[in-house]
Amino acid sequence: MMRELKILRQNHIYRFCMVLFPVLVIFFFTSIMDEGLPADMPVGVVDLDNTSTSRSLTRRLDGFQMSRVVARYPSVTEARRAVQRNEIYGFLYIPKGTTEKLLASRQPKISYYYTYTTLVAGSMLMKDMKTISTLGSAAVGQGTMRARGMTDRQIQALLQPIKIDLHQIANPWSSYNIYLSTVMVPGIIMLFIFLISTYSLGTELKFNTSKQWIEQAGGRITLAMLGKFLPQTIIWLAIVFGYEWYVFCHLGFPSQGSPWMLVLLGLMQVLASQGFGIFAFGLMPSLRMSMSISSLWAVLSISMAGSTFPVMGMDGALQSLSWLFPLRHYWMMFQICVFNGYPLIEAWFHFAALAAFMLLPWLVIKKIKNAMLTYVYIP
Repeated sequence: MMRELKILRQNHIYRFCMVLFPVLVIFFFTSIMDEGLPADMPVGVVDLDNTSTSRSLTRRLDGFQMSRVVARYPSVTEARRAVQRNEIYGFLYIPKGTTEKLLASRQPKISYYYTYTTLVAGSMLMKDMKTISTLGSAAVGQGTMRARGMTDRQIQALLQPIKIDLHQIANPWSSYNIYLSTVMVPGIIMLFIFLISTYSLGTELKFNTSKQWIEQAGGRITLAMLGKFLPQTIIWLAIVFGYEWYVFCHLGFPSQGSPWMLVLLGLMQVLASQGFGIFAFGLMPSLRMSMSISSLWAVLSISMAGSTFPVMGMDGALQSLSWLFPLRHYWMMFQICVFNGYPLIEAWFHFAALAAFMLLPWLVIKKIKNAMLTYVYIP
C-alpha cells in the first residue's frame, strides 16, 4: 500500500483521472442542467390571419416557460429557412381565415413545424405548440357556448370530457438534471475506474516494475492486488460518496431509499468497476488493448443502461447483451431502491450481478501473475 501511495503521488495521471476530472464531471453535468428543463427556446410564428384571436395564440405561446417567440415571418418558406439556419427550433403557422372558420365551426387547420435534429428541443416545443392549437379552438368554443347560455360545468364537460389526473413518479418536476445526471455522472466515474484499474496494472509491465511488485508481496498475487487497489478504492469511494452527498443532500435530488442503500450502492459501484477493469487486463495483459476494451465497454454502457432508450424496446440480442454492463445493474438498483424506495430484495438479481463483477478478477488472477513475471511490454 505504501508503494502504491508513492506511485499515486508521483504520477500526475492519477491525480487528474481520480480526483480532478471526476469532480469536474460532477459539477459540469449538474450545473449545465441546473434549471431542470430548458427554458425560452426560440420559436417563430407565421401569422397570415393577423386577427385578435391569432395574436392571442402567439402571446400565449410566448408565455410558456419553454418557448419564446423571437420572430414573425411573412411566409412558411422564410420560417423554414430560419429553422435550417438553426435560428429557431420550430414555428407555428396560422393560415389566413383561421378565425373566420373557427367562428363558423368549419374546423380550420393550424400547422406547427419543429426540428428533431435536437430531440429535446423538438419534443418540448411540439408539446407547447400542440397545447396552443388546442387552447385556441377551446377558447372560441367556450365563448360560443357561453353565448348560448351554457354553464361553465357544462362547457367543461363538452370541451374536456375526460379529465387527466397526471402523477409522475420519482421525478415529478420532469427535471433533466435528475433524469440524466444520476446515470451520466456514475457512468463516467465508472469509465475512469475502468481505465485507472487497467492503467495501474499495465504500467507495471510498461515500466518493468512488475517483478519487483510481485516480489515485494512475497510472491502472493492476492496480497499484491490488495495492496495496489485498496488505496484506489478508498479514493474512489470518497469521490462517489461525495457525489451522492452533493446531489441528494445539497441539490435535493429525490431519494425514497435509506441512506445506507446509497452507501451500499456506492460501494458496489466502485468494487464492480474495479473488478471489471482488472478482468479486462487479465483477458488481454496489454496496456493498450485492456484500456481500449475498458473505454469501449464504458461508453457503450451509457447507451445500454436503459436510461435514455428502454432496454425492453431493444432487440432481443441487445437485451441479453445489456446484462454484461455494470452500469445497467447499477442503474436498475438505483431506480428500484433509491428512486422508488423498494427493499433490496426487489433488486436481488442486479445486486448479484454487481457482486459477480466484483469477483471477476479471481478468474484471471493467475494469468495476471504469469503476465507480470514473464511478459515483455510491447509498445
